[in-house]
Amino acid sequence: MQERSSRRRFLKTAALAGGGAALSVAGLNEISPKIWPEPIVFEPNQSYWARSQPLQNPPLKENITADVVVLGGGFTGLSSAYYMRTLSPHKRVVLLEAKGCGNGASGRNGAMVLTMTDDRYMQLGSDPALDKRIYELTAQNIQTLLKLSAMTGIDCELETNGALQVLNTPEDVRDAQSYVKAARSAGMPVEFWNKQQVAGAIGTDLYEGAFFDPSGGQIHPMKLVRAWKAAAQCAGAEIYENTAATNIEEGPEHLVHTMSGLTVKTKSLVLATNAFTSRLGYFRNSIVPVHEYVAMTPPLSQQQLARIGWRRPSPFNDSRTEVIYLGLTRDNRIHIGGGSPSYFFNNGVGDLHEPARHYAHLQRELVRLYPALDGVEFEATWSGIVDWSLNQSPSVGRTGKYNNVFYGLGYSGHGVNLSSVFGRIIADLEAGREEPWKSFPLLNASLDYIPNEPFRWLGAKAGLAWYRLTGS
Repeated sequence: MQERSSRRRFLKTAALAGGGAALSVAGLNEISPKIWPEPIVFEPNQSYWARSQPLQNPPLKENITADVVVLGGGFTGLSSAYYMRTLSPHKRVVLLEAKGCGNGASGRNGAMVLTMTDDRYMQLGSDPALDKRIYELTAQNIQTLLKLSAMTGIDCELETNGALQVLNTPEDVRDAQSYVKAARSAGMPVEFWNKQQVAGAIGTDLYEGAFFDPSGGQIHPMKLVRAWKAAAQCAGAEIYENTAATNIEEGPEHLVHTMSGLTVKTKSLVLATNAFTSRLGYFRNSIVPVHEYVAMTPPLSQQQLARIGWRRPSPFNDSRTEVIYLGLTRDNRIHIGGGSPSYFFNNGVGDLHEPARHYAHLQRELVRLYPALDGVEFEATWSGIVDWSLNQSPSVGRTGKYNNVFYGLGYSGHGVNLSSVFGRIIADLEAGREEPWKSFPLLNASLDYIPNEPFRWLGAKAGLAWYRLTGS
């Protein structure tokens, strides 16, 4: 689920509301995790992308010992396993996936492949040279994904026709023009597009302009999962699916307990569990698990495409707080996602009526942008959980009493590309090769504090209500 930095205001509002309450009743905030332990529930992936999910490996059948255990079979976990085996082929690397590889956010997202990190997307920091290095790191990783596709023989449908952030207001236009000028001065090849250029590319004249990043693009997320899984297994990683970790006994050697009662002993542990990380007792106060919604149309005819005028197959998202994002697949399907996110108490899964409201909103948005598609019903609809950090800063590094727990999280909508950058970094850290990454702010980045329940729920609801009321 791809979002933009405009969500930052929502998350900050949620933090202020929840944090203020937490300060007044700090005792409840402290004991909350014991009162409301998070449920270990994994919803099946019902996305359009899931039709291409790889065949599942058998689950773990016996207690084993490994050098490294990776928890999570998404982009972060699979790429970590691949890079670890590539760097250290003598190590036994075991990956445990609770359901099937790609069941989580890696197989449910909006398919945009973006450069940068969300906290620096269209927002330069105090060191433009560092911003350029992060841009180059993430842009080069998109080329790595192309090489991965060629190496595995799995066509991930990666299209590098650039990505657009379309602009809703004249104020957004001024901000984008200012950013593009500064970014180009720093050496980044980004562009500002006027209203006519945008309409000529994507067919709708509802936007005032756009920020264009020629290095971005889109992909078939589940086919990318397949490629990373194939690469990891070819490199010698062992992958066990339908093997959910439920508890971790930390130590110089960790003992990972699974739902079946079996255990895995390991010297190094990788948390590649995204929004589910807090359910294992880690980073509970660092990320907000936010539900996002996506829908897919049937293939459009050439006549329909001609009527809507979407000529350049570049994905785009708008600049509103409740972001809408769209992409066009190779077989001419439009996928649309975003709008108002959901947060359910204690990282729950919500109720049956909640998704219908969101999909109806996405249908209205699609017709608002492209009136010629009135009457086109969605072929598939789905939701997924995104790991948001309050300041949109991602973090990759090591933690734990014995400094042997590795992690990557807080992607905040940039995970399709950034997750495998983090997989590479995690592998380097585990192999003792930290030096190349020390100058990047991503390494062991401190994530803003998020209160426990019920304060995070109160804050999230307050923030969402405010933006619905103000129409931001």
